Amino acid sequence: MNWRAIRAIVTKDWKVIRQSRSVILPMVLLPVIILVLLPGGMGLLLSNLPSDSPDLTNMTSDMQMFFNNMPPSIAAALDGLTTEAQKTAVLFLVYIFAPLYLILPIMVASVVAADSFVGEKERKTLEALIYAPTSDRELYVAKMLLPWILAVAVSVIGASLYAIVVNVSLWPMMERVFFPNMTWVLLALWVSPAAAGLGLGAIVLVSSRASTFMEAQQTAGLVVIPIVVLMISQMAGIVYFGVEMVLVLGLILWLIDAVILWYGARRFQRGELMARL
Repeated sequence: MNWRAIRAIVTKDWKVIRQSRSVILPMVLLPVIILVLLPGGMGLLLSNLPSDSPDLTNMTSDMQMFFNNMPPSIAAALDGLTTEAQKTAVLFLVYIFAPLYLILPIMVASVVAADSFVGEKERKTLEALIYAPTSDRELYVAKMLLPWILAVAVSVIGASLYAIVVNVSLWPMMERVFFPNMTWVLLALWVSPAAAGLGLGAIVLVSSRASTFMEAQQTAGLVVIPIVVLMISQMAGIVYFGVEMVLVLGLILWLIDAVILWYGARRFQRGELMARL
């Protein structure tokens, strides 16, 4: 592996991405919306509702199905909470929001990876890249590396922001720092890198064949469908994002990543790209 050549390609791509609004804006806006505005608004709402508020009563009654059906590990985590409002807030912001967080690494990796080859076509720089003194595998690794690094970095920073927002917005209710728990530590350090690998592995295969960046980016939206299914399943009380669930989910995603990356490395050929210029 010629790591010097790989580093040169990654550095060039990073310079291009910093100047691309179509890539930078999703990387900034998506974490702000998912990890700051949504949890912050919900946390402030729950903290400022009076204990006898009809809205709070209706919300806690709607969540009763979750309280009754949750696994023992999550029920034990909620045992120390004294009010239904506290349990509702923790259930929403710690557990129900968990699959929503996984959209972040997938979308960031997908957006950056979608620009990996289609952007080169649109900027008329793909031909120079193809004739670069690197092997097909080195070129493939270089194009995969930056999206994955950026997705993991945004995910870890985003999880840190989320922890601050949740603790601050719920401080009037909880009166202590209660977040993150082990589930979210595993989400940030074990599952989100695997989710990023899933997103970029699929999209790099697509972007090398797509005609425009927008076409590849629209295809990237399909990658989040499994996460949406997880969200719906959790809302329906079928699955819960506890420690065991997160460990298994991460393992499954890493195995899928290994298959996709292996297949992509075998199929990737710069000659095919040249035919599509």
